[in-house]
Amino acid sequence: MNIPVRKAAILGLLGVVLVGCGEGVSPKAPTTPAAAGAPSSPASATAGPKPGPGAATGPGPEAAHRAAPPTMAPGPGGRAPVYTRRAAHSPRSAEKVVALTFDADMTADQGPRAARGERFDNPELIATLRRLKVDATVFMTGRWAEEYPDQARSIGGDPRFEIANHSYSHHAFSSPCYGLPTVPGPAMAADVRRAFDAFRKAGAVHVVPYFRFPGGCYDDAALRALGPVGVTAVQWDVVSGDAFAEDADAVAAQVLDGVRPGSLVVMHCTRSAAPATERAVRRIVPELRARGYRFVKVSDLMRG
Repeated sequence: MNIPVRKAAILGLLGVVLVGCGEGVSPKAPTTPAAAGAPSSPASATAGPKPGPGAATGPGPEAAHRAAPPTMAPGPGGRAPVYTRRAAHSPRSAEKVVALTFDADMTADQGPRAARGERFDNPELIATLRRLKVDATVFMTGRWAEEYPDQARSIGGDPRFEIANHSYSHHAFSSPCYGLPTVPGPAMAADVRRAFDAFRKAGAVHVVPYFRFPGGCYDDAALRALGPVGVTAVQWDVVSGDAFAEDADAVAAQVLDGVRPGSLVVMHCTRSAAPATERAVRRIVPELRARGYRFVKVSDLMRG
């Protein structure tokens, strides 16, 4: 998906806070599960892989009493698998469920901007999701968890939510990717593990072994690099368009037009760069419920 010229200019001015996150994938990105080295159907999902480095530094021992979240089997050569939505031919493909996901973005070098008052969090959005009783998955960067540890602990301690990994630094895992700096291949696994460590340090409990590539950009080399971490990469099939959007009704309309049974929606939990999201959610939730939809977390969607 191409970014409009106006939006590209805004990205430059804002120092690529959310650069492209949830706006599409790199031209290098595989476009099918087979190309991504993932099973062709979520029916191939398991109850969880053998514990690996990612799992060890993800949910942690305090989660041992809970059932392991489902993951997909590794792809060829141990590549990280990729999940986009519930497959149309799965046994529960007609069930009216949808997963709303929210990227909590903050790059490794944005501390000075936060110190000057820029808000990369969105507590009003989380409060609205709780008030409306919406289950959701938050894809969080490690840097965000370090900046807002109380919020990370609160989100990660609420059974209505689960925290997934959006990298530590919010740097790209393939290039080009909307102007984001690139994580060197040998450092990719360490970057993801560092984010899991940040969640654990903040005290988050409901952490799942899922990973979303910053900007949605990935290639075969990135999937190979993350194979040993034991994560399932999670993309989406519905783009909300909320990044930098001011018109909440337009964001809501785009989501409502795109949702199908088993859809996975990408939105943002970053107030300064996605200011319309909370207002859009207040329209999206009742409308989808009126259509018979139920809101689930990614782990629930994948379990189906």
